[in-house]
This record gives sequence, C-alpha cells and structure tokens, in this order.
Amino acid sequence: MSIYLLALLIGVVAGLRAMTAPAAVSIAAAAGWLQLNGTWATFLAFRFTPYIFGLLALVEFVTDQLPGTPSRKVPQQFGARIVSGGFSGAVIGTAGGSLIGGLIAGIIGAVIGTLGGYEARKRLVAATGGKDLPIALLEDIVAVLLALWVVSSVS
Repeated sequence: MSIYLLALLIGVVAGLRAMTAPAAVSIAAAAGWLQLNGTWATFLAFRFTPYIFGLLALVEFVTDQLPGTPSRKVPQQFGARIVSGGFSGAVIGTAGGSLIGGLIAGIIGAVIGTLGGYEARKRLVAATGGKDLPIALLEDIVAVLLALWVVSSVS
C-alpha cells in the first residue's frame, strides 16, 4: 500500500474526528507498528503519549454528541482537523520515509474528511428522519476502524 495513500486516509480520519488520527498513530508507535525511533516523532511511542491522545479522542467522541458543539466547518474546527491530519500524515510519511509527502497527503485527506464527512452525516441524518445520534456514532466507528486499518497497514 502506498505510504501517500495511507497518509491521505489518516488525514480523512482527522477530518472525521480530529483527535482519533493522532491517537491512532501514537498507539501504533507505542505498539511498534510504526517505526519512529530516532525521528522527530519518537515521542509518540513514549509511555504516556498514547493515553493522552486516547483520552483527548474519547473527550471528542463525547463532545461531538452535545447539541452546542460547533460545526466542523467553522474555522477553528476546520483548522484543528487540518493540523491534526497534517501531523498524523507526517507521522505516517516519516515511518515510510517521506515526511513532506505524508504531511501534504494528510492535509488533503483532512479537507476531504471534513467536507465529505459533513455532507455524508447531513444526508444520512436527513435520510433517517433527523436522528443525529446514530449517525454520529456510526461516524465514530468508521473513524476508529479506518484509523486502525491505516496504522496497521504501514510497513
């Protein structure tokens, strides 16, 4: 699998759930799936880093369900997803020997995930009679499964 495609897909994950992508790359680094020793991203494999990113991802899963949560398309939310996607893509790229390519692919993926995820969720909610919670939970599951698939596919 191309490292650029994997970086793009981890960016899509960041577009769906901003903290799931860095949590996944950190867990993968700690588990030894991503070889980051001696790189700028070594800190992701430190003992507590996966717990910190994992906790942030869990908080995001909860806050996404709250009625006052702003749209992912507002500048702060969109910007956070682009930063997360670029960061996570750069980590995947680093593991595959192409930091800049991974960074760019991750940013592109984050834009795709943010806008595509918004449209998909909006349409699925409309198709199910306006019930957002089941679709939000489905989006959580898709983000987690895609993230796990991506980080386990890097070799």
